[in-house]
Amino acid sequence: MRVAEVVGRVLHEHGARVVFGVVGSGNFHVTNALVAAGARFVAAAHEGGAASMADGYARTSGTVGLLSVHQGPGVTNALTGLTEAAKSRTPMVVLAPEATAPRSNFFIDLPGLAAAVGAEFHRVRATHAAEDAGAAYRAAARGATVVLGLPLEVQNAAATEPWSGPVPEVMTASAVEPQVEPLLAALRAARRPVFIAGRGARTAREPLTRLADGCGALLAVSAAAKGLFAGNPWYLDVAGGFATPLAAELIGTADLVVAWGSTLNMWTTRHGELIPPTAVVVQVDHDPAAFGVNRPVDLTVAGEVTAVAEAVLDRLDPGAKGAVDAGGWRTPELAQRIRDHGRWRAVPYRDESDESTIDPRTLTAALDDLLPADRTVVIDSGNFMGYPSMWLDVPDVAGFCFTQAFQSVGLGLASALGAAVARPDRLTVAAVGDGGFVMSATELVTAVRLALPLLVVIYDDAAYGAEVHHFGPDGHPLETVTFPDTDLTAIARGYGCDGVTVRTVDDLGPVREWLAGPRTRPLVVDAKVSAARGSWWLEEAFRGH
Repeated sequence: MRVAEVVGRVLHEHGARVVFGVVGSGNFHVTNALVAAGARFVAAAHEGGAASMADGYARTSGTVGLLSVHQGPGVTNALTGLTEAAKSRTPMVVLAPEATAPRSNFFIDLPGLAAAVGAEFHRVRATHAAEDAGAAYRAAARGATVVLGLPLEVQNAAATEPWSGPVPEVMTASAVEPQVEPLLAALRAARRPVFIAGRGARTAREPLTRLADGCGALLAVSAAAKGLFAGNPWYLDVAGGFATPLAAELIGTADLVVAWGSTLNMWTTRHGELIPPTAVVVQVDHDPAAFGVNRPVDLTVAGEVTAVAEAVLDRLDPGAKGAVDAGGWRTPELAQRIRDHGRWRAVPYRDESDESTIDPRTLTAALDDLLPADRTVVIDSGNFMGYPSMWLDVPDVAGFCFTQAFQSVGLGLASALGAAVARPDRLTVAAVGDGGFVMSATELVTAVRLALPLLVVIYDDAAYGAEVHHFGPDGHPLETVTFPDTDLTAIARGYGCDGVTVRTVDDLGPVREWLAGPRTRPLVVDAKVSAARGSWWLEEAFRGH
């Protein structure tokens, strides 16, 4: 058996069921080996799209994503999506064929490339092919993006270590008992505790909910974990730039803030202004290197979020309700305020629609009413991104995919395709700007080929709106970032999609008809949105530059 065959078989035995990519000579055999073992191959139009598909698939499915690309330019074409995945700590394996001869036109420094974007690098050896492939998959399953180097000469060599199984378990939990007594004491002393759960807490809804009930905490999340506590009466939704006025008010009066798997970056804390200076701040993370990276914290607890929460629950006084019975803020009155004002839909605004454009808030609220509750919302980057992030509800944490770790425009459409492959039972909604759509429209070919239920909503302001609203007020010329109005639905139809242009709420009728079924072709909505002003989250973003 050749090494490429061993690698494909081992990855499938470890759990790889879907692989995204573009096939060339360097990855032909390993991709075919995966398919022969039983994996599904999804052919993308471009390696950049394939990388984002694998990323979106992994985030939505909760399993390891697999990307297969050609050597040299196949790898570099995928680099932006790979960087987003690495910065998001997406569990993903990149099958990267490797030309090892320095004078080869395909040669690139793969280990250096991986290190430069924060990914792990592993390399397959002929003498240990099964061991190396399995180790790469298990590293990804622990939360890493792994570039797996497949030297061309090694792939075709006879494997000296045949694959025989069984598959080793993925070890994620630390054997060290977390030290939780200081955290327990802080929870007992607090009267207005708030939990902010981040990316590292996406699988910890149940223990964090029980712990919050035990100590009277309110629940909030970073944008990367939106939906984690959906349906909970004490859920404030996203902290930071996307926080509702009520959420900002309540977090701003907390006496204890516990960050669970969140580094409390500038987006989550509004550059540190959201959390009051008098609050005790605790950070819980499996990686001690994450402690205090974005702001000072008063107390740290090293350990997996679930393990720490359960350890605290084991020590919590039996039947204790902490702040609930001691003057805390879990009162019927506050529960009613959260019900009445805890969503952006309840916050009044002045509709800025005109005769030719629709207010993006009005558009998004109308879509939220039309769309089925079982949905996956995928957000591209750009001036528009707050509207779908705040006005569209999601059913759970798997229903929200936020491609913002690298802040690259143009990843959302392909990420949505990966999410749709992961959850075909749900409607997948790709929210993109017109700039990001034009960058990534080539993957509509893939969307049509897959015939997945996909709704693409373009917030079309005929500009790179972030730059318009940031530089325009200072009098800078904007010709480089503004464009003629373009019929983007005509482009979508050319790829084989259905399309509709929306300037008013009444124009959404075709969306309602498409939703009624059978949804065998993607629908692209070119929403001509009003662009009278910038957004407060945009101001936050540029403060970080």
